[in-house]
Amino acid sequence: MDYKQKLNELLLAAAQQNASDLHIAVGRQPTLRIDGILVPLASDPILTPEDAQGLVLSMLNPAQKEKFLKFGDLDFSFAFEDKARFRVNVFFQRGFMAAALRLIPADIKTIEELALPGILREFTRLNQGFVLMVGPAGHGKSTTLAALIDEINHNRTEHIITVEDPIEYLFVQDKSIISQREVKSDSPSFRRALRSLLRQDPDVVLVGEMRDQESVATALTAAETGHLIFSTLHTNSAAQTIDRIIDSFPANQQGQIASQLAAVLVGIVSERLIPRIDGGRVPACEVMFVNSAIRNLIRERKVYQIDLVIETSTQEGMMTLNRSLAELVRRKEISLENAELYSVNPAELRVLLERG
Repeated sequence: MDYKQKLNELLLAAAQQNASDLHIAVGRQPTLRIDGILVPLASDPILTPEDAQGLVLSMLNPAQKEKFLKFGDLDFSFAFEDKARFRVNVFFQRGFMAAALRLIPADIKTIEELALPGILREFTRLNQGFVLMVGPAGHGKSTTLAALIDEINHNRTEHIITVEDPIEYLFVQDKSIISQREVKSDSPSFRRALRSLLRQDPDVVLVGEMRDQESVATALTAAETGHLIFSTLHTNSAAQTIDRIIDSFPANQQGQIASQLAAVLVGIVSERLIPRIDGGRVPACEVMFVNSAIRNLIRERKVYQIDLVIETSTQEGMMTLNRSLAELVRRKEISLENAELYSVNPAELRVLLERG
């Protein structure tokens, strides 16, 4: 089999069918994830160990192959002609090679095109502070951040720096200068790339993911020194995100981190992509803007009270996940069953819907 040609066929199928992911695994047909559901390519044979290895290695250059065989997994970006880009993780499972490829659309969609709350545009008008996009993997965090960064790119004259592993969306510079740095190819490590940020005259910084204490501490420091910082975390809500950040530090540092976070945090958006009744997926969002009440709760380590502040601050643009889900149900965009499935408090959701 010509594995390079076969890989191109699979990537083309993923792009044409608007899949979010392509999976290559021994004992299964190549499989796409479409609207959150895994769909095997029925016309393809089940992959043998030789097939999986051939497809995986066809994506790697010699240096990448050496790292993959040494460490057992590897992240990188992969361009498919001029049609699409993929964020790829290749790995071993039970001794066999496997891969998960995430499709990165060529075009960066706007806030409106993504059906996101228009209030998120407020984050693009800030000059400094710390904004976090959170939620499970595969629920649109990177896509939403790309929309926010591109909004700044088209409307402000700034130096935007991204630090990513690997680079996902490719931005076309408009009013802003955009420097996209990929860990491993443009900098040997996340740590070094983040440490050098402040010497590169940035105005806006996108950190692909908060990976450890040092990345959190560096982002907080950058926000304190007058920069607008965007990043992501795999957490489920605004309150859980704040707890996770503080708890990632030793007990003797947590008070200081809570104070720093209270001073620089300006907002958290928690996103879920919910299956639409008529096909595709639509975002439901919890939106928190940091006001004086929330700053005090962070400093005093009373994070458990933040949900109540969000619930009672709709006039400030805040929104609970349940209110977002309820609105989508009322508009008949999503089913009640799916709304309850993604809700963290289904009983409260039902009360909201009963109230109309």
